[in-house]
Amino acid sequence: MSLPIASVRMKRRPLLAGMAAAPLAGALSRVPALAQEPVVVTMVTDTAGLGDQNFNDLAKRGLDQAVEEFGVQGEVIESRDASSYIPNLTQAAEQSDLTVAVGFLLTEAVTEVANQYPDENFLLIDAVSEAPNVQGVLFREQEGAFLAGVLAGLMTESNQLGVVGGIKIPPVVRYVVGFEAGARSVNPEVAVVVAYADTFSDPALGKELTLAQYNQGVDIAFPVAGATGIGSFEAAKELGEGYWVIAADTDQSQLGAEHQLGVSEKGVDTALYLAAQQVVEGTFAGGEQSLGLAEGGVGLGSPHESVPQEVLDTIAQYEQAIIDGAIVVPADEEQLAAFEPVAPDALGSAAATPA
Repeated sequence: MSLPIASVRMKRRPLLAGMAAAPLAGALSRVPALAQEPVVVTMVTDTAGLGDQNFNDLAKRGLDQAVEEFGVQGEVIESRDASSYIPNLTQAAEQSDLTVAVGFLLTEAVTEVANQYPDENFLLIDAVSEAPNVQGVLFREQEGAFLAGVLAGLMTESNQLGVVGGIKIPPVVRYVVGFEAGARSVNPEVAVVVAYADTFSDPALGKELTLAQYNQGVDIAFPVAGATGIGSFEAAKELGEGYWVIAADTDQSQLGAEHQLGVSEKGVDTALYLAAQQVVEGTFAGGEQSLGLAEGGVGLGSPHESVPQEVLDTIAQYEQAIIDGAIVVPADEEQLAAFEPVAPDALGSAAATPA
């Protein structure tokens, strides 16, 4: 029986249930503020800031949801450059019940500030911290990206795929290697080219790098680059029909729905929302969380209407194999080099073949 498109969309409820029911151990929790004083949650962005239509905006979505559902007071401090991380986090810690550091690049800064404010609560997205009052949320981006690679490997007509990375940090690398592992599993003829922009905030450079890949024969691009990835959609729109983008982190169809093939989703918003809930309920604790397909923390969503049902069925088979542990997706370049692609016929039932 064919599985519905919804079967490959992101599942948030298991993540909500798992994190809410099992507070992390080994750190401090605060008593929530008095009823007449709303809990204050302040997120500190990385240098891409709000309006990146990606990572920071996704975190803000979680903050907005917490404001709406829990009545918290939501604040945002945008970072102009890396030197503003510590002052911004310090300001947030002094005014907030929960300070949120949005992104791997704030790891050192949030650790320093958290140690200076040991009775305050901190959430760090995309990394972990040695400070006991920091809840660090890691995502197994490679698992969702593997499914995006399966989609790309089956849908490409040129057998040429491209990745535009922002800064080469672990979360971005996990996306890149997972994508290549998935594509190679379903399409042995596929080639994946990777370019790094060394920035998350330069759409013009993202467009330039993506156009260069398209001109080399790539027909599906996978930008993992924050606001830089906006340029990938601009490149696809400039060249027209037949050029595709798979978005990372969140749906970016507002940038060009006709060119978005799918979305490798990541629950940044969910992580922030749940941390705010824990502070409101007095259950917040520091420590590490790792969220992948099994927890609903990542997934593949928003497939374009042109994607055949048999491709969606194959993606669903790979998703289940990863959840079951039958496929362990590589998380870095060394693991990718040792990875043996898992062909569709190894999944035990009929599956799609490359276009």
